Amino acid sequence: MPRFSIIVPSHGVAGRLSQALDSVLAQSFRDLELIPVCDGPDAPAADVAAGYAERDSRVAPVHSPPSAGPGGARNAGMRAATGAYLLFLDGDDVLVPGALATLDARLTETGDVDVLYFEHQRIPWWEGEPTNPAQPLLAKAPQGAFAPVRAPQLTGVQLPAWSAAYRRSFVTGHELAFLGTHFADLGWGGRTTIAAQRIAVLRSVLVRHRLRRQGSRLNLPGAHQHELLDQVEEVLTRAAERELPGERLGPLFEQLFAFVLKTASRPERLPSGHRAFFRRAARLYRRHRPAGFRLPGGSLGVQHRLLAAGAYTAFRALRGANQAAVRVAEGVPRPHALRTRLRYASDLRRPLDPDLAVYCAYWGRGYACNPAAIHAKARELAPHIRSVFLVEPDQAHAMPKGVDYAVIGSRRYWEVLARAKFLVNNANFAEGVVKRPGSVHVQTQHGTPLKKMGVDQSTYPVVAAQTGSFAKLLGRVDRWDFNLSSNRHSTQMWERAFPGAYEALEYGYPRNDVYYTATGEDVCRIRRELGVPEGKTAVLYAPTHRDHHTGFETGLDLEAFCDAAGEDVVVLLRAHYFYDRGLGRSSGRIIDVTAHRSSEEVCLAADALVTDYSSIMFDYANLDRPIVVYADDWEVYQETRGVYFDLMAAPPGPVARTPEELARVFRDGSYTGPESRELRAAFRERFCEFDDGRAAERVVRRVLLGQPPEAIPPVIPLAERIPAPAAATLVRS
Repeated sequence: MPRFSIIVPSHGVAGRLSQALDSVLAQSFRDLELIPVCDGPDAPAADVAAGYAERDSRVAPVHSPPSAGPGGARNAGMRAATGAYLLFLDGDDVLVPGALATLDARLTETGDVDVLYFEHQRIPWWEGEPTNPAQPLLAKAPQGAFAPVRAPQLTGVQLPAWSAAYRRSFVTGHELAFLGTHFADLGWGGRTTIAAQRIAVLRSVLVRHRLRRQGSRLNLPGAHQHELLDQVEEVLTRAAERELPGERLGPLFEQLFAFVLKTASRPERLPSGHRAFFRRAARLYRRHRPAGFRLPGGSLGVQHRLLAAGAYTAFRALRGANQAAVRVAEGVPRPHALRTRLRYASDLRRPLDPDLAVYCAYWGRGYACNPAAIHAKARELAPHIRSVFLVEPDQAHAMPKGVDYAVIGSRRYWEVLARAKFLVNNANFAEGVVKRPGSVHVQTQHGTPLKKMGVDQSTYPVVAAQTGSFAKLLGRVDRWDFNLSSNRHSTQMWERAFPGAYEALEYGYPRNDVYYTATGEDVCRIRRELGVPEGKTAVLYAPTHRDHHTGFETGLDLEAFCDAAGEDVVVLLRAHYFYDRGLGRSSGRIIDVTAHRSSEEVCLAADALVTDYSSIMFDYANLDRPIVVYADDWEVYQETRGVYFDLMAAPPGPVARTPEELARVFRDGSYTGPESRELRAAFRERFCEFDDGRAAERVVRRVLLGQPPEAIPPVIPLAERIPAPAAATLVRS
């Protein structure tokens, strides 16, 4: 029997689950079992947990439906547990190093206590100092094991379930379980402490609890607030049944009704049913008030009296300041010209246009990427919706014929931004664009994340300095209603990098649809347009941006590579989109395609891809053509930029660390060999999960046409997809 069973619910935190599990498995104390609780076998977290279970026999995932809530997930974990003591850990929290060794040593000192409470840190999600709210609660407790009556203020209701260890035989013997789906920690803490005979405390921080940017779900408005009273009634009923002595019942009653009064004084949490909540709370108060209970002083004591009397109107009058909704005026970008600023403010007061959609890609660099693919599909499936693309002045000439556009900064630009119901972008709109009620913002992203993104960049000084204000970044994230993902890895990393209340759409990237819809004729046409000589092997070289470089550097002598790789090789050079051109000219066997409007067309023309750490590798993998990773500075890139996974351990093909190695894999043909195909197949299985040629259709149907999720076309299995043919295949045909 293991010493500890650690139960980790994972609903809604798949992106951070690995950090929680790592913090447990890295403990020096190893006599444990780790039980991740996932929503189901197909849930995003299930893949993460299954990977850990394959690598470590101590990991035993179980399932619990989301409808059961965190309490139901913990109950499922308890049913599977075999350890002497139970611990709970939220899926986005971590154990501090050495936590279990410290806990084991304390339990050895105290003997078999029913409950051992310990301290925890609350870590602000972004800035500010950590706090230790349990420290004052535990500071006055006796030193060794003791009966609860010796520390009556330690009622259990003020501490979360993950701030204690529970003897499993005690829990099962008293048939203790989490009840309900909301405020379950309060009920659990009260009932376990009421039942306990011997408890102890540990004055050390064992858990770091990371506060969510969105705040606690329990603070959201809704009918679930009434469940607080269910938990309070359950605890007080249990206390009455066990005839809890007055010295323990008084503190328990006061602490429980502190929670009740906090909710009652915030009518915005109960947009309907606030009066019913107050009246039921008053009945509970009168029924369970201990004999001789002394009211607290000050305003809180007045609230107690009004609740006891059921004086709802007087209570509302007392707490009137809390009822008034405080609306903070949103800052408007204040277009530089006063006249434009006033017109934008005026347009914001006009009704939204339900048939207007605004698109933008790469901060106005042109008609490209996911927004362009969605735009094209919308013209087919939703022709009643008028579309306007936003572009910088120097890109207006390159807009395709028939595509309506507005120049960024113009009068019309601000007008359509103010009036459009739908706003689609693969980056972000201007800082002060107002998110109007009823408008729908779609963040399409523009790649699968290998490098750290969003707030995960904060610990990398060079990148953080270039990113600017993370608070402003997250203000832009707050405008998103939907965020696109092409694989579950992306879904999880976006959740970490861009914490927000948006809905993840695992529909694939619309820009990648063309990899399954393009024909052989399309491939031949594109190669001719790019100037690829007939019969040559076109190798696309697409290095990523280096934050520690001041300009574009190829990182490779391309002429020398062509000479060494073979006489049939030509290179298509595409620099990162931060740069307008690569070499600035084409020469010999090197064709600079950086300025070509569509990276997807460039990929279709290429017979193979060479890249370092660019996200283009994830898109190109859809074509099932050879990929070679040129990683001459992987360690430097890891250190300066940060990455989400070890590309060297799971590459999409051969890895070359020097120019000589890179030329060799082309010269000897190993880039197309069986080992290369095997690596690529595993990579595609992981990262081409939702790209099947119908991503744009799914987005248009769900977002623009408002069709329900069940009506959206399902993703075609990878084995059934047929990518566009490569040029070499066409020649053989």
